[in-house]
Amino acid sequence: MSTTVRAAVGPDLDLARFDIYDHAVQDDPLPWYAALRDRAPLFHNTEHDYWVLSRHADVHWATREDAGLSNRMGVTLDASAWNEHAHLVMSFLAMDPPETTRLRRLVSRAFTPRRVRELAPTVERLTETYLGAALARADEGSFDWIADVAGRIPMDVISDMMGVPEADRAEVRRLSDLLVHREDGLRDVPAVGIEASMKLFEYYAGMLAERRRRPSDDLTSALLNAEDESGRMTDSEITAFLFLMVVAGNETTTKLLGNAVFHLARRPDQLAEVLADPEGPLVDSWVEETLRYDASTQYVARLVTEPLTRHGVTAPAGSKLLLALGAANHDDSVFTDPHRFDVHRSADELGDHLSFGGGRHFCLGANLARLEARLVLKALVGRARHLEVDEANAVRFYSANVRGFAHLPITVTER
Repeated sequence: MSTTVRAAVGPDLDLARFDIYDHAVQDDPLPWYAALRDRAPLFHNTEHDYWVLSRHADVHWATREDAGLSNRMGVTLDASAWNEHAHLVMSFLAMDPPETTRLRRLVSRAFTPRRVRELAPTVERLTETYLGAALARADEGSFDWIADVAGRIPMDVISDMMGVPEADRAEVRRLSDLLVHREDGLRDVPAVGIEASMKLFEYYAGMLAERRRRPSDDLTSALLNAEDESGRMTDSEITAFLFLMVVAGNETTTKLLGNAVFHLARRPDQLAEVLADPEGPLVDSWVEETLRYDASTQYVARLVTEPLTRHGVTAPAGSKLLLALGAANHDDSVFTDPHRFDVHRSADELGDHLSFGGGRHFCLGANLARLEARLVLKALVGRARHLEVDEANAVRFYSANVRGFAHLPITVTER
């Protein structure tokens, strides 16, 4: 499907038609977000019975709130995922305090800032390998940014950190892709996705058993050894975290890299500025503005455990609630000219985006995502004198939560 952004249809959108699973909404969500913020900041989809918070102040509050809002059903509304066993696949994302506090503390003892920093040479090596190969075999400089570069590096980085052998990484990446893609009209994990999840769990259980026999210096072994006053993580807790890393750490960073190139290429003046200096001084702000403008994760879910009243509307206890991160990041009460993609946006405003959540639920992998995005995009800037995106042949990746591209053909003119 072409990814050409359609013109905004104005404030008279029929909000009764708003549904996060609708591909038409996913193609161009910004007009819908504006309508939600303006006319229904606590919106109820009556057909599918879920609620949506869309204003920055409300989403900012909800990402940090535990009283009255629960994570125990998970962070996605997919029918087979929204249940009290969600923690078995979503790890601490589907837990409340004190359980989530304990598990994040244990994971943090293995998944340390130092371990993330030490991945920089790996990211640089993988980027040089994949980007170099893509440019070398490119027909007149054209290649698929997702398939050849952005879709490979994050999964390989995570696999390297976990200790997944190189021979297994392509299959692990393929299974991960199957988990989050949604066909139009499908409101649940497809059969191929369920099968993929079972295969991944089996694979990681085997890898865990192997590390018990032969410890290594990888993250998997570190998780086995992580301990505090509460004890150590169980095998099921470790496997759930590894599974979470594959989905959250792989897909979201791939989409971030795709969204960054897509949006910058549509703005020739800013593209020229970014590519003007091969040292990439604007890369950091490019990454942060992409996170704000088109976050990889557009929504996270919560269970309402106490009646939630906002703007004269009440969502009753037991409701499914979506925090629309993507809508909050375009709130004009916080961001100047929010619908403008601007690599010169102030650091103060960029610091207010909610793409990684907040509070105790702040994304544990935020530093890794930023590290990868900055290094990969800096390498691209170092090689590219100019680039263009073939929008007519770009293919959007469809998911109720994740926004990005499955294929993004680009043409690079090398320096």
